[in-house]
Amino acid sequence: MRVGITGHRGLGADVERRVREMLDEAVSAYDAADLVGVSCIADGPDTWFAEAVVKHGGRLEVVIPAAGYRDALPERHHATYDALLGQASDIHETGMDESTSEAHMAGSEVLVGLSGELLAVWDGKPAWGFGGTADVVSYAERSGTPVRVLWPEGATR
Repeated sequence: MRVGITGHRGLGADVERRVREMLDEAVSAYDAADLVGVSCIADGPDTWFAEAVVKHGGRLEVVIPAAGYRDALPERHHATYDALLGQASDIHETGMDESTSEAHMAGSEVLVGLSGELLAVWDGKPAWGFGGTADVVSYAERSGTPVRVLWPEGATR
């Protein structure tokens, strides 16, 4: 099963803990031999999902939205990003240079196209900016890709 991830970044510690548990549980339900996780490996749910896939024994594929994407991520995340990128069985690129909202959405569209299912760490609210989680969920739904929302009850961001 090819499973993609999208989700809100910058979640608080309690919400992060609960989301990590939900992602671990979701990933554990897949047969590791058939699991391919597809992620842009941004800080937050993208990375937590990728780590869960690798821990479970699945394969990781990475989508890079733009040549400047890594440098636009928080510096504290670079080592984790590099480590996960090094574990990827395949890397997909959009061909875009600047890490903009448009590039992020293009990367998400590639990710959805590679996925048979999309996990969305989403509070159900509209995106704060173009290319946010709500936009990715909407794109997946329009594309016919099933979406499974993971959001802890009562959590806020």
